[in-house]
Amino acid sequence: MQEILLAEPRGFCAGVDRAIAIVERALQKFGRPIYVRHEIVHNTYVVEDLKAKGAVFIEDLGEVPPGATLVFSAHGVSRAVQQEAQARGFQIFDATCPLVSKVHVEVAKLHREGYEFIMIGHKGHPEVEGTMGQLDGGIHLVEDVDDVARVAPMQTQRLALVTQTTLSVDDAAEIAAAVRARFPHVRAPKHQDICYATQNRQDAVKVMSSQVDIVIVVGSPTSSNSNRLAELARKLGVASYMVDSAAELQTDWFAGKSRVGLTAGASAPEILVRQVIERVRLLGAVSVRSMEGIAETTSFPLPKGLRID
Repeated sequence: MQEILLAEPRGFCAGVDRAIAIVERALQKFGRPIYVRHEIVHNTYVVEDLKAKGAVFIEDLGEVPPGATLVFSAHGVSRAVQQEAQARGFQIFDATCPLVSKVHVEVAKLHREGYEFIMIGHKGHPEVEGTMGQLDGGIHLVEDVDDVARVAPMQTQRLALVTQTTLSVDDAAEIAAAVRARFPHVRAPKHQDICYATQNRQDAVKVMSSQVDIVIVVGSPTSSNSNRLAELARKLGVASYMVDSAAELQTDWFAGKSRVGLTAGASAPEILVRQVIERVRLLGAVSVRSMEGIAETTSFPLPKGLRID
């Protein structure tokens, strides 16, 4: 094995940076415990690190004591969860990624104008549950092209399309084309719902895959965008494996491989990438080279009440 090729960009996006910072700042300001509804981001290392600092991750708001501080995860929550949290009197900080919140705002606005929605996304993913939960009805989930043929909105003149932010760009485009073919009047999002970080990481894997013999994606099994990176490499004909940590690497994956591509999902910290590099070096890699790629400069402010004066 000769070389490790590092994808650029990789790892944390601005929404993940902000979400983790909200929990850490809340712990600094209010002390432990800070309650977080759902995993703040889908990464085992991050969640365990925050648990050690005093974060308590819950799914049911009934587990949170009165007067506690509560953080909503980066994936967003339904209106019902927001209303219940407010009714219970918690001090609430919303770590929903601003790019997910943008979709929520658009859904609410168009709903007031009489629109129904088709949402492209993965059933059961917390972001999808949060977006669909902005309305009491009139939002229809499709996971693939076959679903498009079966979807049955009440009317088709005012129909809008929204997507989960962490999908495969190519798969989402294919499903969206099927939606437009069946419903020619469907309103597309003003700006693509799939977030810049998801797009950039997938574009980097496309460039990298033609230059390597194997792709390793650092990411947790629950991470949608990490799974999409591994799937994309496989679609491009490259053996690809997703690992939660360096301990999951298997020696036989690298047999006969001279160049290893390495990337990380948007919720995976760089420390895990560094640990994978060290492990692959022990297996015989002699050099590490970073690809050229887009430099991401996006950042999102913390909520009021957590900013340092």
